[in-house]
Amino acid sequence: MMTSLSPLLERFSEHMQSRHLAPATQRSYIHYVTKFARYHGRDPEQLDPDAVREFQRYMLEKRGHSPDSVNTFISAARFLYLETLKMPWNKNVFVRTAVPKKPRATVIPADVRKLFEHVPGIKHRAALMLCYGAGLTAAEAVAVKTANIDSRNLLLRVEHRNGGKDRYAPLSPGLLDLLRTYWLVARPAGPWLFPSWRSSLHIGAGILRRACNEAWQLAGLPRHVSPRTLRQSFAGCLLHKSVDQRVVQALLGHGSTGVPAKVDPQASPLDLLLVGNPRRKARTLKVPKPE
Repeated sequence: MMTSLSPLLERFSEHMQSRHLAPATQRSYIHYVTKFARYHGRDPEQLDPDAVREFQRYMLEKRGHSPDSVNTFISAARFLYLETLKMPWNKNVFVRTAVPKKPRATVIPADVRKLFEHVPGIKHRAALMLCYGAGLTAAEAVAVKTANIDSRNLLLRVEHRNGGKDRYAPLSPGLLDLLRTYWLVARPAGPWLFPSWRSSLHIGAGILRRACNEAWQLAGLPRHVSPRTLRQSFAGCLLHKSVDQRVVQALLGHGSTGVPAKVDPQASPLDLLLVGNPRRKARTLKVPKPE
């Protein structure tokens, strides 16, 4: 079986490379297609859709694989049969296994306040407040430029790192006040709001994650808090305030929803945390530009 499979695997591999699949994805696909062929003891070209479904059940019921692993096999089989072998099969052959939804990891405001009190340095504290107050990832927060801040419209432009479409995050009045104060104290040189020791570069996302982890340990909070947790808490707050889920997804940059990502800036959880009055009037605050 392996002798007849090797040429197919080679074609499969070359086709994945030509489609620019990630190296890790290619390794996973080859792994599962090999297991699939060994299970049936035949060349995959000689198998039918029932064989795919049988191996899917085997992975779930006999081997106890997670839904994510089973779905990786389904993706590999779909690519093999529809893309490489060009089989005239219906796409419904490749039914994905339902993945149980994990509860959203959030943190209560009192714990957020305690965490921020223990963040080492104003730079790291301001960057983490962007994760909590605007729903940014650690990588997005550290890469914010001063020019990205639109104080007149209470918006923050989040630049796509891979050449994709930029998105806009809402700036609450409290968050804008904080960023202005940070700028006046730190006076960052260059384009970055959070520059590294070399002003032409910004601090790394890993540094921000370590600062958050250190603050979590110093604060003695029962549940671990990361920049991702802060970002999810931002999303949870908007959902709690009945903001449309599709709008929240757009604000977080999760694909194209076709829904304008507009939301009241004062819906941010950070505004209440900082000023205690979410109903206060939004002010137009200009963030000074580096001289």
